[in-house]
Amino acid sequence: MRPILTALMGLVIASPVMAQTPEAERTIMATVVAEHDRHIGLLERLVNVNSGTLNLEGVTAVSEMVRAELEPLGFNVRWVDMGATGRAGHLIAAHDGGGRNILLIGHLDTVFEADSPFQRFVRDGSQATGPGIGDDKGGVVVIIAAMRAMQAAGTLDGSSITIVLTGDEERPGAPLEVARGYLIEAGRVADFALEFEGLAIEDGEEFGTIARRSSSSWTLTTGGRTGHSSGVFGETLGYGAIYEMARILDTFRRELPEPNLTYNVGVIAGGTPAEIDAAGFRVQASGKTNIVAETAIARGDLRTLTPEQDARVRERMAGIVDDHLPKTTAELAFAPDGYPPMAPTPGNTALLERLNAVNRDLGLPEMAPYDPAKRGAADSGFVAADVDTLGGMGMAGSGAHAVGETVDLDSLVRQSQRAAVLIGRLSLGEP
Repeated sequence: MRPILTALMGLVIASPVMAQTPEAERTIMATVVAEHDRHIGLLERLVNVNSGTLNLEGVTAVSEMVRAELEPLGFNVRWVDMGATGRAGHLIAAHDGGGRNILLIGHLDTVFEADSPFQRFVRDGSQATGPGIGDDKGGVVVIIAAMRAMQAAGTLDGSSITIVLTGDEERPGAPLEVARGYLIEAGRVADFALEFEGLAIEDGEEFGTIARRSSSSWTLTTGGRTGHSSGVFGETLGYGAIYEMARILDTFRRELPEPNLTYNVGVIAGGTPAEIDAAGFRVQASGKTNIVAETAIARGDLRTLTPEQDARVRERMAGIVDDHLPKTTAELAFAPDGYPPMAPTPGNTALLERLNAVNRDLGLPEMAPYDPAKRGAADSGFVAADVDTLGGMGMAGSGAHAVGETVDLDSLVRQSQRAAVLIGRLSLGEP
């Protein structure tokens, strides 16, 4: 790693504490490099403990491993039980050094439950695979490595940092206002928020995440008069449930498109009868070619970039649904447990600019904003309306949510260095 540029020598006093010094930042960089093998070992241990969202014991066990890392650094660590939502809980750690409060966001759970065949960490040189290795156990290790480097440099002492690691990011518990209440409250009192999902990288170029789209789901149910198919389209039977469903979905396809908007249909069934299970994942139907369909059901998702876009699109979808074919009915219902967007804001852009100042001083590549249409939703969406937020501070990798999920172990070094220097500058004051 190149040394920090000598231009940083012109540091000034920041209120209420002195800004981070170039010497401290050199110590941060050296400490991260020196502890690289230690943190790979920690990553391996975390990955080898299954913490699928519904494996409550596993999620709790991983939280205890993280607690053991943070408490010796002076963090006040507590476990918030989330049994009321059907999930394990959240780990919340606080370090009050008197500086501006920096919220660090990650999660303990993975999509790989205890019955998954994908269970172990495997290393191949600078690459490693394992369940949740990038999403988000790699991000958790970046946080720990950054905190240890800050302690070695003496910058942790004067920094105020709150870490919230949720235990149900992949499958949030319900009600959502309870499941995310602690995170939302932490965002309201933070000065800046950094989210440690995986680093956005494309063709070898690294990007900053200043925006993420929302993720919500909807269920569309259509109804029609059933009877012999010889009467379809007529005044008595009308068009039936399946034609009404087809009309609505095709109108969505033709009339809704706009930048940064998608609305997938994931499952559909129609007939006499048709039904959906309580979880909303499985539909079944039966019918005959000479019977007009009585019921049709479809479920899909909606992803938007801003709250304003979300409200506008939902209103337009409702209008399309209400324009029924003769003798049919339709009802559109949105699930209450969606992820809000992390909208692009001037504050988020400014935060990326501050990260790029760190990149320049550390001799690391600068980052352009990543296309939000290429990123999934994350817990950062729950705080982004209240605090300037930057995402994608975790490790670089590929194949998230799939067997063979991989990370670049070398990215653990530069991401930890970036995070430690940025956190210190934000909390202590910048030159």
